[in-house]
Amino acid sequence: MATTMKPSPFAPKSLPKLPVIDGVQFGTAEANVRYKGRTDLMLALMVPGTVAAGVTTTSKTCSAPVLWCREQFKHGRARALVVNSGNANAFTGKKGVEAVDVTVAQTAKTLGCEAGEIYVASTGVIGEPMEGSRIADAMPALAKSVKGEAWEAAARAIMTTDTYPKLALAKVEIGGVEVTIGGFCKGAGMIAPDMATTLGFVFTDAAIAQPVLQRLVSAIAGRTFNCITVDSDTSTSDTLIVFATGTSTKRKAPEIRDMSDPNCGAFAGALEGVIKDLALQVVKDGEGLTKFVTVQVYGAENDRAAHRIAMSIANSPILKTAIAGEDPNWGRVVMAVGKSGEAADRDKLAIWFGPHLVAVDGERAPGYVEKTVAGYMKAGEIVIRCDVGIGGGVATVWTCDLTHDYVSINADYRS
Repeated sequence: MATTMKPSPFAPKSLPKLPVIDGVQFGTAEANVRYKGRTDLMLALMVPGTVAAGVTTTSKTCSAPVLWCREQFKHGRARALVVNSGNANAFTGKKGVEAVDVTVAQTAKTLGCEAGEIYVASTGVIGEPMEGSRIADAMPALAKSVKGEAWEAAARAIMTTDTYPKLALAKVEIGGVEVTIGGFCKGAGMIAPDMATTLGFVFTDAAIAQPVLQRLVSAIAGRTFNCITVDSDTSTSDTLIVFATGTSTKRKAPEIRDMSDPNCGAFAGALEGVIKDLALQVVKDGEGLTKFVTVQVYGAENDRAAHRIAMSIANSPILKTAIAGEDPNWGRVVMAVGKSGEAADRDKLAIWFGPHLVAVDGERAPGYVEKTVAGYMKAGEIVIRCDVGIGGGVATVWTCDLTHDYVSINADYRS
């Protein structure tokens, strides 16, 4: 019998109400891909002229939908996004490719557009044969049911072990005209994106050239989704896509045509705010978590080295279990720095748990009081800082603790 998942302690008391974005509508259906009695299929329908940009997992065993999306990013035209939960359509061989083809063909036929304008994503169990016909059969009715305000329903349809739907919103002025950026994502386990199982989809009415949007999304992913980890496992299905309908031009908003455009910075900042919000929500819904942890590394050889050290700390099971037990075992941070493979000066190493200096100059800090730091570890949000004493490299990553519930959830996942 599957484990009943407890709501995340960081689940919002109320979900944000996202407004209708001109040119985007959502629909959901019960396609019985895996789950019974719940929606497991989502369609986002977009107006002609929409452009798409995205990043996908670097996994060498990536899913059929990931391979399809990579090809479509080369031209970036978009009319629809189809996402199912319950089956990742990964490691499914020719049948997986056929499922994508069937889904894309029926969606294109239903909408009267080109197959290359359809994007697909799947999340769920790896290695289970995918019945694309179930999605295709649901498509005609699904396309007729779309509504501009159905954000929450869309977010719920793509959930697996998530305990709440994750949504984010921002508004920004482009040339004196307000444009909207809204998005949702899923993910709670198998989270260590290399571009979390995470799927993220963002929509805006801004007008922006596809190559510019692609550059922005690639850069922003590096500072957001690539800086989170729940359990160090990179999914076969990680996909982040941003769709821009361009419909704000009807209200005289200018198009952002290149990176030097004065409006590009404002848009990029708002877009990053939405994507970072979604990424952090994934960590705050990590399977079985009780603590949200920020890891900051300073003094590394360069920023890339700092990132590797920070991820080594954030991914350490022995440290994450100590955090779950509210044990200020800073020696496990020392261990994680050392195993990262990056340069670190043992005799200049300094570590803080929150405001408390626990180690300095290669040994325990003179003013360290275990009882005081243990009290800090009872907080819901923990910050671990580390200066490795080499150079100017810095990085911040986000993670969570590792509890008995994580084991239970994943031991029973396919039950």
